[in-house]
Amino acid sequence: MLRYIVTRFALWVPSVLLVMLGVYALAFFGAGDPIKLIFLRAPGDVAYDPVRIEAIRESAGLTKPFIEQFTNYVVHLLSGNFGNSLSSGRSVWAMVSAAAPVSFSLGLCAIVLTAVVAIPLGLIAGLNQNTRLDYTILGSALFLWAIPPYVAGPLLMVGLLLLLPGMSVPYGWGGIFDVRIVLPLIVLSFQPIALIVRQTRAAVIEVLSEDFVRTARAKGVPETLVALKHILRPVLTPVVTQLGLIMITIVNGAIFVELVFGLPGLGRLTVKALTDSDYPVILAITLIGSFLVMLSNLLVDVLYPLLDPRAADSMKGR
Repeated sequence: MLRYIVTRFALWVPSVLLVMLGVYALAFFGAGDPIKLIFLRAPGDVAYDPVRIEAIRESAGLTKPFIEQFTNYVVHLLSGNFGNSLSSGRSVWAMVSAAAPVSFSLGLCAIVLTAVVAIPLGLIAGLNQNTRLDYTILGSALFLWAIPPYVAGPLLMVGLLLLLPGMSVPYGWGGIFDVRIVLPLIVLSFQPIALIVRQTRAAVIEVLSEDFVRTARAKGVPETLVALKHILRPVLTPVVTQLGLIMITIVNGAIFVELVFGLPGLGRLTVKALTDSDYPVILAITLIGSFLVMLSNLLVDVLYPLLDPRAADSMKGR
């Protein structure tokens, strides 16, 4: 197992480098010079001073060839230097470290909420296949899946204010124990809950046809014990895999959720960086997002042997 984890970590290096290279190439060869765009948004005639613009580009290292720029960026990154923002001049690491805890807290709460709500609902739907209860749960999951976060957020906010006129607008961040986090957390969990409900239901239906389930029922084991002891454990293996993959959905959804509800997280910082063409910030956020997705996949692989001992036997030779 240890050898397998070390190997996976080693494979991260070329993967992260490829992601960084792709994003850096898009920023370098993309339309629009970031310094010129920043000056064009500034008031007055300062945007028409090409000499000053070129001097700032040279001081920022943007006049060097692509390979040299990318190499310098990687070298600085290895020393913990993410560079400075082109628009504000602030340290990128300071900006990211201030926004990351908000997004991480929201994402972790969304995963916990998804697991607590979706797995029992999927289990109930699978055990009651083709009944009215099954159709209700599955139909609700499909309905939630069809609503994108940028639509669900404003609609729920308006609906809440119409139902409770005296309530203040749930806007801003006060920590994970603040009541204002409830609405963005629900919106962010809509699509992950729908995905896990469907995955759990399909896995339960597949496991129900196994011999060990029929044997347990033939011995007179209570249905609740059959569901929790004999069905739930093999069902969790594909579901945990899906929980790792929904990290991408949560990261993407956080951009809209944080923007709608005024949360000072990485999603809102991403929108501002894209608007300002602030390439150092965009690169840092992309790197962190890639790391989170890879880390979630690694955690899923580590949890596999705990849920399925057969997976542990297959990893011994790795």
